[in-house]
Amino acid sequence: MNIKRAKEELKHTIEAYLKKDEFGNYKIPPVNQRPLLLIGPPGIGKTAIMEQVARECKVGLVSYTITHHTRQSAIGLPFIEEKEFNGKKYNVTEYTMSEIIASVYEKIEQTGIKEGILFLDEINCVSETLAPTMLQFLQGKTFGNHKVPEGFIIVSAGNPPEYNRSVREFDIVTLDRVRKMEIEEDYQAFKEYGYKNGLHDSILSYLELKKENFYRIETTVDGKSFVTARGWEDLSRMIYLYEEMGLALDEELVYQYLQHKKTAKDFTSYFELYKKYKTDYKIHEMLCGTEPITVSEQLKQSAFDEKLSVISLFISKLTENFKETEWMDVFVSKLYEKLNDIKYLLTKEGELIGEEDFYKTFWEAEPLKLLERMAERVEEEYSSLKKAGLLGREEERLYLMLAKVLFSYVYEVKERGAKTGEEVMEILRTLFGKEAKKREEVIENAGQQLQLAFEFMEKNFGESQEMVIFLTELTANYYSMNYIREYGSKEYYKYHKDLLLSERKEELLREIQMVL
Repeated sequence: MNIKRAKEELKHTIEAYLKKDEFGNYKIPPVNQRPLLLIGPPGIGKTAIMEQVARECKVGLVSYTITHHTRQSAIGLPFIEEKEFNGKKYNVTEYTMSEIIASVYEKIEQTGIKEGILFLDEINCVSETLAPTMLQFLQGKTFGNHKVPEGFIIVSAGNPPEYNRSVREFDIVTLDRVRKMEIEEDYQAFKEYGYKNGLHDSILSYLELKKENFYRIETTVDGKSFVTARGWEDLSRMIYLYEEMGLALDEELVYQYLQHKKTAKDFTSYFELYKKYKTDYKIHEMLCGTEPITVSEQLKQSAFDEKLSVISLFISKLTENFKETEWMDVFVSKLYEKLNDIKYLLTKEGELIGEEDFYKTFWEAEPLKLLERMAERVEEEYSSLKKAGLLGREEERLYLMLAKVLFSYVYEVKERGAKTGEEVMEILRTLFGKEAKKREEVIENAGQQLQLAFEFMEKNFGESQEMVIFLTELTANYYSMNYIREYGSKEYYKYHKDLLLSERKEELLREIQMVL
């Protein structure tokens, strides 16, 4: 299976294992919850999906690379305990708590979340002295004398033997007690992930042309030579920073991430061309309306890879807008919820109930105190979720912006000297209206730029293979499809109806690659 399917299977398993009956007992008792064993090549995202699954399932995550451990740190240190059996006293060897098990309890104390994932990476590469302990752990969910707490699900991962000479094969007895999931590298899954997580457009464009360079591991006279999904993602982050700092990307830097000389050289050359296309065709300016949409004879006469690069530049710029639209949508909705709560509290007579209990202290206080407490509450929620590791980058930005705006509202209310609840609400309505207007402007801007992109495609390519590819990329893009489903696009629906998408695109790309 690919990494996307593995993530879905992990989520379903976590949800199933944590299901409880009417008495609060797990429907599958912890002793019968088979640990998951993910086996797949290095660098395809096994660790990354664990973090995503933990966030999405709202559970804790304790992660260890087991090869960093000795037998003592895994099972604890021995000590002598005196016990009595049948009236006689005996010295018995006990063990201190395993560092790993202790970390699970610490995570529970730190976050207050009693359910989670214990993830052990490189589990099939442990030392000879630790191997029996790992088998005992997978079979009995214990390290030494100490069990993994109920509610924490065991997930482990390792590489196949062809990628790591230290790999130890599990016996049938152990494999019969785990759920083994074999994962393979998959470009399409990586591409979907790349669109959703903002992978640099030059990388997605390059890999669309050179899919064979997405993942490769080779043994040469000079040693191992490889490119992994992890390498591409880390390189993407560095490209963004280099662009921000105005620094040039060179082959030596690229090779530090893509440790395959031919691929590093090839991508570096492509990246220089990609920057040139961005300047030559003025895509940013055209979409912003500062340059007219015209027919480009240069583009019409260009090679296919140049055309594909230009399409990728359009998709990248559009994605920025669609992503911001989705973020503004969520932000304004959350802000509305908070202000609606304040309105309810300022106008409701009687007793507060349920989740509003924390406002009781402020019921008799000035209305400003309610607004201030709401802002503080958002900050507290943010700190709690961040500490638990349950916030992704966009969610973190959302909480920080929400707190910032609410505190700015507190300042505005103070400045205007509002005293009554109605005066406070009147100010808040005005301030919220400005945020709602910003949201509408972002939505409208994204729609206009999508129209301009279609205008460019129509003028330069018409109903050609390039239009098919453009539509297919829009369809594959998480953010563009969310936008189109929500706000529509008559151009997209027109061409979507007239052209066969993914099947025709793949056929065309195969034909072109054969010619090249």
